[in-house]
Parts: sequence; structure tokens; C-alpha cells
Amino acid sequence: MAECFVLSSKKRSAGTEETDGDDLYKTKKSMLSTAAAWEDPAAALASARHEFGEHGGVNMSIEASATFTVMEPETMRRMFAGELGPDRDFFIYSRHFNPTVLNLSRQMAALEGTEAAYCTASGMSAISSVLMQLCSSGGHVVAARTLYGGTHALLTHFFPRACNITTTFVDISDHEMVNSAIVQGRTKVLYFESISNPTLAVANIPELSRLAHDKGVTVVVDNTFSPLVLSPARLGADVVVHSISKFISGGADIIAGAVCGPANLVNSMMDLHQGALMLLGPTMNPKVAFELSERIPHLGLRMKEHCHRALIFARRMKKLGLKVLYPGLEDHPHHELLKSMANKEYGFGGLLCLDMETEEKANRLMNYLQNYAQFGFMAVSLGYYETLMSCSGSSTSSELNAEEKALAGISAGLVRMSVGYLGTLDQRWSQFEKALSRMQDSGVFKN
Repeated sequence: MAECFVLSSKKRSAGTEETDGDDLYKTKKSMLSTAAAWEDPAAALASARHEFGEHGGVNMSIEASATFTVMEPETMRRMFAGELGPDRDFFIYSRHFNPTVLNLSRQMAALEGTEAAYCTASGMSAISSVLMQLCSSGGHVVAARTLYGGTHALLTHFFPRACNITTTFVDISDHEMVNSAIVQGRTKVLYFESISNPTLAVANIPELSRLAHDKGVTVVVDNTFSPLVLSPARLGADVVVHSISKFISGGADIIAGAVCGPANLVNSMMDLHQGALMLLGPTMNPKVAFELSERIPHLGLRMKEHCHRALIFARRMKKLGLKVLYPGLEDHPHHELLKSMANKEYGFGGLLCLDMETEEKANRLMNYLQNYAQFGFMAVSLGYYETLMSCSGSSTSSELNAEEKALAGISAGLVRMSVGYLGTLDQRWSQFEKALSRMQDSGVFKN
């Protein structure tokens, strides 16, 4: 397939099926030089190509077609042969490439500072597709033992049964353990989350990448918890995956994912014969892509407020004697590590955890927070403008058994909070104090 991370800078006319080669070369050169100079993800987004609407609208048009016509019969043969492709504004079918989805992919590549990106129908489809592309039958993955429950189930149960791919789970902060788990020549991927779900442990991305690359292993990082806060590709990772459903969407109304990485990997995933994305078909709807492309420009503003409030709440909760997990707190074991890797001015993440020790106490607190004080909602997911709360062990990490949860550091009473920004900070804090006071009065919890 043709290169997918660059589109020509001008539309082809109705009377020709070719694009000026010099213009294409200039477009590629410009895009690559921008990527090389990339530092701040917000600056990279602002510098990315702006796609205008078909009739001059400031917003791009939605290309809702499933299939695309050609002016000459020979063109279709050349497209299927890989001689003409989306880099020259030639499209076959929206499961292959769609202009609206490709524009969002270009934004995601700018956001993560990678050569290319491809947007998918869900975060899990992005994760499973990239791992299946990098690993063949008999392959081996080394992965963090603390992961989103769906990813853990994919690696623990589905891959061994369906694909003959096995995984060794490790403490990602124990680099000697990671190094020992990698089997040179057999291990294909080192997989971890930049900030772990749900315990908020921070991975040393530069050191882990160096360690993996020394043994010829590809590093795949899930950056769902920390868009803009961390840039794993800049820190050495090869591939970055996202559940766009979370912070990037921000509305809790869309399911979507993305794979960001080298152009040759993304192209291989779209190969007609061997591409995991092409053949498994986790295709994003162009209407969804349009919605998301309109939200990415204000992601930076939203993330700064999520992170600001999370830090303030974490500090105040700690002063009340609660057991708080948040990497922005100076006594967090990974605070200095995160500071050394983070992009400036975006904070330390929009999630915090309260360890209530038991599930009963966790559930009682969440009940008061939602139904008595209106502080937030009991719901999974994250990145919403309202605060979302869940007891991880019995929800998003329920795929792990008791031993796996213990190894991952997930206590029975761990409450994960995605801190929202709706309402004033003081208003929300007073609601939290109201719920905590009610809980203390009930005798269930005393600080």
C-alpha cells in the first residue's frame, strides 16, 4: 500500500488521475521536517495541516461514502496494486482509507509526534490489532502486570487460545525483572501503560525503551491516561496506542481508538494480504472522526483543568488523612520520574485514587458522593467533564483474579476518580466534604 501518513496538498481535478510528483515530494518533505522539529504537542497540533471544507468551510467536510469512484478503469487496478493511494488523494473503500478518518489520524500523529497514525473503532481494537501485527503464532510479549482489565484478559486468555501468543507479566518498575523476562529472538513486544490503570504507577519510558531496543524488542505504550501530559514516542517508545473514547473525546459519547507509530508499521497494518487493521476491519465511522477532529484543538485546555483540579483535590484529601494515590503528590514514589518526563504546563494527570481498604467502604463513599452530595457519577471510563468514580477491583479490573490483583497492587477498596471540570472547584470540594462528613457520621469510616 502507498504511504498513508501524507495526503497531497491539493485535490485532484476531475480531468486527471495523476498528482504532480514535485508537489507530493514537497508535501512529504514538509510533513517529515515538522515531525523532526516537534516538541510541544500543542504546537505540533497547531502546525498540522488544516483540512478545509469542500466549499471553503473552515471545518472539513464529512466524507460519508463507503466507496469511491474513479475517472478511468485503469485507475482501479493501479489502486489495488498499491501504485496510487491516499497520499495522492485516491481512495477505494472506507475500510481501507477514508479522507475524514485520515484527517483525524493526521491530528493524532501530530499529537503523539509520530510519523503516522490510524484511527479505529475502539481502543481495544487498536491494542489487539497492533499486537497481532507485531506478533505471529508462537510469539511472546512481556507486559506490565498492572493493566486495564480488557488488555490483561486479551493477553492472558484470548491470545494464547486463539493466536498461540503468550505473555509474561512483570513489575514494570523492576527493570531487572523486565530484562530477565525478555527472551531474545522470541519476545516481540514490551507492552505497558505510561500511567497504569488503575494504580497510577508511572513507567520509566526512556529506560524501558532502551532496555527493549537493546534486545530488538518493539515498545508499545498505552497513553490513554496521559495525552499531552506524556509523549511516549518522544521518550523512546515505538508505538503509542489510545482509547480516544476517554480524555481525547471528553464527552463520554464516542467509542474510538488510535495506533500512532512509524509509517512502515501503519502501512503494514493496512496491507491487503497481511494487515491486521485491513483484514480485521475495526473501521472508524467518518462522522465519528469529524466529531473527534473538532474536539482535539481544545484538548490542551481540558487536560490542564482536569490535571489542576486532580492535584488540588489530591492535596486536600491527603490533608484530611485519606490514603491518596496521585503522581502529582511529592511523596508519590514516581513523582520525580513523572516530572522528568512530562511535557511542561500540563500537570500530572487527571485521575486520582482513594484507597478505602474494603469494597464496602469504597461503595459507601461513592454512594454518598453521587446520591447525597452530587459530587460525581458512579461510572467507568474517564476524561468526562463530570467526575467519574468506580471501584476498580470489581469493575474495570474485574478480569484479574485475586492473585493477579494483589500482584498489581489493586486493593479491594481502591476508588478510581477521573476528576471533572464542570462547576467551580470550591463547589465540588464542598460536595466532597459533605459526603465525607455524612460517611463519618454513619460510623462506617473515621479518618
